[in-house]
Amino acid sequence: MLSQTVEYALRAATYLATSPDEPRTVDQIAEATLVPVAYLAKVMQALVRGGVVKSRRGVGGGFTLARPPGDLPLLEIVKAVDPIQRITTCPLGLASHGTNLCPLHRRLDNALAAMEEAFSTTTLAEVLAEPSSSVPLCAFPGGRPGKTR
Repeated sequence: MLSQTVEYALRAATYLATSPDEPRTVDQIAEATLVPVAYLAKVMQALVRGGVVKSRRGVGGGFTLARPPGDLPLLEIVKAVDPIQRITTCPLGLASHGTNLCPLHRRLDNALAAMEEAFSTTTLAEVLAEPSSSVPLCAFPGGRPGKTR
């Protein structure tokens, strides 16, 4: 249900959240998150336009989160790159349905609403703080994929 672009954006933001004050280059983020550099560069620009991350050019530059991880709901990351498209009218264009969705499309929209709600109430900080034997999405910080410090 989520695009690969959303997955990549979530990986990148999660990686940045591990060291929120340390700028990371596209190459560093790509290596740590296993995202192709060219694709990631476009994702990062969308995150900048969406106000999720800040970029700084030059020596010591790179990308950082625009706000602390505890103030950044996952939904904002999703919206910046590929907003969830809710179903408000019949996707088939059936005039007899209009805004009165059939049972199938109502259930699909309910699932989208639940996803939207879950992402709006979960911050990056919560994802990182959740107890787990698995590191979220990628190896952190400064480690290579598959290795943890």
